[in-house]
Parts: sequence; C-alpha cells; structure tokens
Amino acid sequence: MAKFDVDVQLSGNDGNAFAIFAAVTRGIRRAGGTSEDKKAYLAEAQSGDYDNVLVTSMKWVNVH
Repeated sequence: MAKFDVDVQLSGNDGNAFAIFAAVTRGIRRAGGTSEDKKAYLAEAQSGDYDNVLVTSMKWVNVH
C-alpha cells in the first residue's frame, strides 16, 4: 500500500529519473502531501540507483 493514495503514470518516463521525481512529487502534492513529504520522498529516492528510484516511487504513490 502506497503512502499516498494517488495514481501516477510513469510510462513514457523510462530511464529519466528526473521526470519520475517530478511526476511523483506532483502526485504527492495532489494527494495533499506537504513540502516535507516531497523532500522526504526525494531524499529516499535519490539515495540509490535507478532501481531504487522506481521502488521508492512505488512505496509513495500508486504507479501505473
């Protein structure tokens, strides 16, 4: 279960971590998340490789 119940489409952003960061942070904001939530997501997502970006994104929002 994602931390925020919001759907975010990531298809078309394959290989572009920055586009994924932008899509997920927009989703967090749409779901009522705070700027602290967005900062926490980015810190976790940027703490590893590209696979970590995907796994972290799926923990925070519903990815499609």
